[in-house]
Amino acid sequence: MIEFQGLTVRMNANVLIDGFSFSVTPKMRIGLVGKNGTGKTTLFNTILGRLEPDKGEIQIPKNAVMAEVAQEITNTELSAFEYILSGDEELVQLRVDELKALEEGDGMKISDIHTRLEQIDGYRADSRAYQLLDGLGFKAEDYHKKVKEFSGGWRMRLNIGKALMCRSDILLLDEPTNHLDFETVVWVEDWLKQYAGILIVISHDRDFLDNICTHIIHLYQQKATAYTGNYTAFLRLKAEKLAHQQAQFEKNEKVRAHLQKFVDRFSAKATKAKQAQSRVKALQKLEDIAPVVAENEFAFSFQTPDRLPDPLIRLDEVSFTYDGAHNILEKINMTITPETRMGILGRNGEGKSTLIKMIAGENSPTAGNIIASEHLRVGYFSQHQVEYLNLDADPVWHILQLDKETTMQEARNFLGSFGFHGDKVLEKIAPFSGGEKARLALAMIVFQKPNLLLLDEPTNHLDIEMREAIAMALQEFEGGVLMVSHDASLLELCCDQFVLVANKGLTEFKGDLDDYRQYLIEQNREANRAEKKSPTNQETKTEKIESTTTKSKRQLDREERKELQTELRRLTRETEQAEKRLGKLTEKIAKIDDVLGDPTTYDTKSPEEIQILNDEKLTLENEQLTLEENWLEGSAKIEELNDLLDINN
Repeated sequence: MIEFQGLTVRMNANVLIDGFSFSVTPKMRIGLVGKNGTGKTTLFNTILGRLEPDKGEIQIPKNAVMAEVAQEITNTELSAFEYILSGDEELVQLRVDELKALEEGDGMKISDIHTRLEQIDGYRADSRAYQLLDGLGFKAEDYHKKVKEFSGGWRMRLNIGKALMCRSDILLLDEPTNHLDFETVVWVEDWLKQYAGILIVISHDRDFLDNICTHIIHLYQQKATAYTGNYTAFLRLKAEKLAHQQAQFEKNEKVRAHLQKFVDRFSAKATKAKQAQSRVKALQKLEDIAPVVAENEFAFSFQTPDRLPDPLIRLDEVSFTYDGAHNILEKINMTITPETRMGILGRNGEGKSTLIKMIAGENSPTAGNIIASEHLRVGYFSQHQVEYLNLDADPVWHILQLDKETTMQEARNFLGSFGFHGDKVLEKIAPFSGGEKARLALAMIVFQKPNLLLLDEPTNHLDIEMREAIAMALQEFEGGVLMVSHDASLLELCCDQFVLVANKGLTEFKGDLDDYRQYLIEQNREANRAEKKSPTNQETKTEKIESTTTKSKRQLDREERKELQTELRRLTRETEQAEKRLGKLTEKIAKIDDVLGDPTTYDTKSPEEIQILNDEKLTLENEQLTLEENWLEGSAKIEELNDLLDINN
């Protein structure tokens, strides 16, 4: 439980959050949203105790364990596996204590340690750590590589894994998807849905917020406002709230004008003095409602390319290798035209970025041919694009380097369309935020009027408004687009076909992103089920039964057969009950969807009633997810037990 009571937070002299009260309970997954500078990170630091609130308080149980994703990794000699495992500090200490107790021959202490290890599921800790490494995209050969050997992006993944390894009650995540690919984001989403504690996440990834959040806290104009539901529900409820606020403001202004007119006309007349005075009191009592002020919307557009050759570029039987011995990509054939709108999918390490770099001309193919039009002009945005900026130079300097004939005023005007105004265009970019640097890098690409855009994670560090602006601009762009992104919303809005990079090849993915996400989730859950079934040295009775099913060639004795038949009846009963309940849940969710999908609902129901419907749907969907997991596991066990009993008939 986290209790915010009249919380007021300042940064220097600026009030960021004023008088916020809200109760957060376990299993709440809260998305913290708002423009940059509204206080999201400051609120995180206040929850963590690094900052003191100016007024009010945050009440958190003293024994609550909090985990966060560190922004940096200090020098360490630990391997990736050891670093992930260190997220469970109690486990690490218990293992140290166990070695010491063994050396001292302290049997009582050893027994206590083993009891505690069993209580915290410590005997499966190594397996959980390996599962986290795998889910975060690390290959088996990287598990025991030193942390210092990994690049910055991979170190951030290790920090995420360490935070997830901690058996925390409260988990704080600040932009967790920035250094992940789409496949890893799906895995993290699925993991977070199972998290039993309180999750608070800062993210500009709309799809990520939609998929995991049960509540949204919006920071705006020094206020923190809590909404029930995911990000899409928040947008709907906020729009309704603002519409109601504006309507009430306009109504009050009409009443105010009418009363004031009466006061001005009759206040000097003795016969009307009493009535005028009553109108003055009515004016004083009239609720002071502020007008709705629209948030600044950012928009830009790509310039029309000078030429649009068709095709733009073609790959014929292209292969690529880094070491000369092992191909990353093999015999790739691809034709890109001005109409191409392609999203590139595939697990990390399969070659997505390598393919983009070859098309961009940064890598030369080891075999095959790349045939580009003489009028091809590529706009390439890599996931490390901001690292190529000159930190000691200003935005205007970067634009002038692209075209010496551009005037200072033309450069300033162009940068203004990307949110760089006034003296900002003449400031060194070293202290700029990650989002500002990404905006400048994007502006430089747009300035060059490309006819082919190659975008490799273009939305890292960008806020939701900027991401939506990119999506709108890409829909109007007249050239070809190839995109690698973990932002599902951007992919869905801008791509009309998807290709999957896997097993050194390139194949068209027939479904949409929902199909791909479900495919990934099923793969991940199947791997988790297989991992859970592996026997440990602390097997429970059920685990013993499961391990017995793997010994199908051995004849079972009478007691074992009886035990298995009892277990089979129990599992059959539970799966049948789960199946019936799933059917009822599906019907209930469909009925709520029908109501929420009907435009008249928002005319006939209040925002509070709509919130109740969203709450009910979310509860039903969470129960549905748990039941589906149990049903799948139960069905798999039933099949195994039936096979084993058939063999022993």
